Amino acid sequence: MKLTFLGTRGYIKPRTERHYMMASLLVSYRHTKVIIDRGEDWIGNDNWYDANAVLVTHAHPDHAWGLKAGAPCPVYASKDSWERMGSFKIDKRRTAGIHEPVTLGDITFEALGVEHSTRAPAVGYRVTCGRHSFFYAPDLVYIYDRQDALGGADIYIGDGSTVDISFVRKRDDTLIGHSPIRTELTWCHKEGVPLMIVTHCGAQIVGAEDEQVLIDRIDAFAAERDVKAAVAFDGMELLLR
Repeated sequence: MKLTFLGTRGYIKPRTERHYMMASLLVSYRHTKVIIDRGEDWIGNDNWYDANAVLVTHAHPDHAWGLKAGAPCPVYASKDSWERMGSFKIDKRRTAGIHEPVTLGDITFEALGVEHSTRAPAVGYRVTCGRHSFFYAPDLVYIYDRQDALGGADIYIGDGSTVDISFVRKRDDTLIGHSPIRTELTWCHKEGVPLMIVTHCGAQIVGAEDEQVLIDRIDAFAAERDVKAAVAFDGMELLLR
């Protein structure tokens, strides 16, 4: 399985060479390729990387609006996301049901509920390729079924909106926003996930005078929890054999 981070920036104005495009991931395994998320700064970009499908985590602009003009392949999204993407010119619409695994060629993916936004409800995807699996959730406060999402996974690819400052707030009786990387590393420790990769990087990382200072802080949080961490950057590739 090969993971290519096509973009790693969150929905923020600062951008750098390392974090230029909005968060998007290309998963390649044998003869199958899947893209997860395609935000608004992909509008007008005709490179679809020969993907067999696109998976959408939620309908916010930085995750879905690059699909407004359509896609050359099937697009999978939750029922909630399709309600918010009704005007998109997508011909091949597929619904990703919660806890309903889908096998597409050589890749199996399963949507699992996460809390992030009441206006654009989100899911994460547990993706399995052969004997390897990972969970991708770039925007979240928490995972509803954390054991199902993370148990036995090789990697958790999570929300980098904030390193150690809580962006969690309450709307009515629902928590929304973003959990810090420090909290997500604790989830990895509790569920036995050996590696967290940070994507959807926020201003604390992208706007830093010296990103390495933040990377060192993340590494320290990871070491305290006996896991490893890496901050993804645009174009980064990871091969799992």
